Amino acid sequence: MAAKTLRLTMAQALVRYLAAQYVDVKGERVRLCAGGFGIFGHGNVTCLGEALYENRDALPLWRGQNEQSMAMAAVGYAKQQLRRRFMFATSSAGPGTTNMLTSAGIAHTNRLPLLMLAGDAFVTRLPDPVLQQVEHPGNPGLSVNDAFKSVSRYWDRITHPAQLLQSLPAAISTLIDPADCGPVFLGLPQDVQGWAYDYPEAFFEPKVHHLRRQTPDERELAAAAQMLKGAERPLIIAGGGVQYSLATEELNAFAHKHQIPVVETIAGRANLVFSDELNCGPIGVTGSNSANALAGEADVVLAVGTRLQDFTTGSWTVFAPEARIVALNVGRHDAGKHMAQPVVGDAKLSLPLLSDALDGLTATASWREKAASERAAWNAYVDDNISPTAGDGSNRPMSYAQVIGAVNEVCDPDDRVVAAAGGLPAEVTANWRTKSLGSVDVEFGFSCMGYEISGGWGARLGHQEDHADKDTIVFVGDGSYLLMNSDIYSSVLSGAKMIIVVCDNGGFAVINKLQNNTGNESYNNLIADCRLAVEPFAVDFEAHARSMGANAETVYSIEGLKEAFGRAKQSDRTYVISMKVDAFEGWTQEGHSWWEVGTPEVSNSPRVKQAHEDWEAGRSAQRKGV
Repeated sequence: MAAKTLRLTMAQALVRYLAAQYVDVKGERVRLCAGGFGIFGHGNVTCLGEALYENRDALPLWRGQNEQSMAMAAVGYAKQQLRRRFMFATSSAGPGTTNMLTSAGIAHTNRLPLLMLAGDAFVTRLPDPVLQQVEHPGNPGLSVNDAFKSVSRYWDRITHPAQLLQSLPAAISTLIDPADCGPVFLGLPQDVQGWAYDYPEAFFEPKVHHLRRQTPDERELAAAAQMLKGAERPLIIAGGGVQYSLATEELNAFAHKHQIPVVETIAGRANLVFSDELNCGPIGVTGSNSANALAGEADVVLAVGTRLQDFTTGSWTVFAPEARIVALNVGRHDAGKHMAQPVVGDAKLSLPLLSDALDGLTATASWREKAASERAAWNAYVDDNISPTAGDGSNRPMSYAQVIGAVNEVCDPDDRVVAAAGGLPAEVTANWRTKSLGSVDVEFGFSCMGYEISGGWGARLGHQEDHADKDTIVFVGDGSYLLMNSDIYSSVLSGAKMIIVVCDNGGFAVINKLQNNTGNESYNNLIADCRLAVEPFAVDFEAHARSMGANAETVYSIEGLKEAFGRAKQSDRTYVISMKVDAFEGWTQEGHSWWEVGTPEVSNSPRVKQAHEDWEAGRSAQRKGV
């Protein structure tokens, strides 16, 4: 008997298939794809738009203001959902599509699921050249969509409707795979979107997906246990993969059973709460004195769920030369870096197995005392750093650290914090004291300006699913705000309220700081140091935010910020709080490790030459491939 079929257009089949995919979240069956973000144009409105309209209840579509920002929102949603669910972003063609390249870079770097559905040139080529087509005379099959190959985990161009039978399951497998998770790009030629095909009905039957959990190889586990048993000064580095594996409980149990201090990466912030006695702070370039001091003395480092990015390793200077690394990671690529002893496996399954193999081992009393002492000293520094007054009682210039400390003090434990590029990721990482697990999203893998508000919008759409009475708090500098702010309007339209804290330091102040620290003169970073035709002036962020439907106010003190935050809590819509912070004073000065940046070997400036010599001196501690 012939299998039953459904005659559908390619676009209709794609949407119907997405709507039929489910995932088990806390025992409840929910759609794997939570909907999407779209801007329509000639490349996607007529066919894909028709299919999305027919499925608008199953796959809600939110209209974005910019293709880059709406794809960032999808990334923010996926991160908040700990990769258990994803959203798609659809663009028309040409510039609308290339706008999403940056967002794909964020998703790829951070191992996050993002489905991009982009219009493409006509397969028949009969109307060529078409609107927005970039022609390649020697390669007519090449389009701007091919640019996504370098930032996609799975890339395909659907040149026939039947192709979906192979391509869609492969795409979904990529989006939910713990090791290979990342962005999926599907090019949808405008003619093929409307072509019909007789699809098997079985292709659209509901399917429930489950998070794959890989147990580690027994030999790798035994080798790792042997290394840890021989350690006198063991240290755990907890990365973002701990949260994606839902392994925060297992991490806590492992650390406390064996009394091993834990330090966090930027992506791994909020693996432990601040009050946990084994939480010894963030590690690396934007880290803490406590974590970096422990890393410098540790003889065996257990790196869990981290890709050991240079901001974590201080460009590989934070570890002692003789320190050995055990890398527990679901991804083979990440587990094998720098001659680490790999343990390829899921953290939730692997940590208890590794714990059993340690036969009750605990860190020495002297190492635990060292960790406690470093933790106490760092906490005392942060206490002073976030205070608006100096030790003599005088007022300090308003700084990022003070702003972060004030919001931290008055926020709810289950509020979610979002930050990204510029100076705020370092300041949030160093000064934020975690009140609840998984409550911090600092996007510093791709370090992408503009993610803050857009990613915050997506994060809020996810956050309100289970924390409707809590808030998503976005920290953003004036530079990132000016780069991408239109999703303030999106958030008001969609009822996804955020509290946005805008810290205006008059330009790109953190890069000005790096510029000065390397002996260079301030140039083209702060507004006052740019080529201008008028006197420099500040943007009225309050008025701008109000013009997009948000509630907003400007504050002039830390106490004023706390009071405004209370009003923002009561607001029924996105609330923007703007304030000026100092571009030069108030930066967190402690906790930084060396970081490799290129400095001029030859220069006419004595300051630049001296800075080069000083910077290169830090290289003596750099591990070279081991």
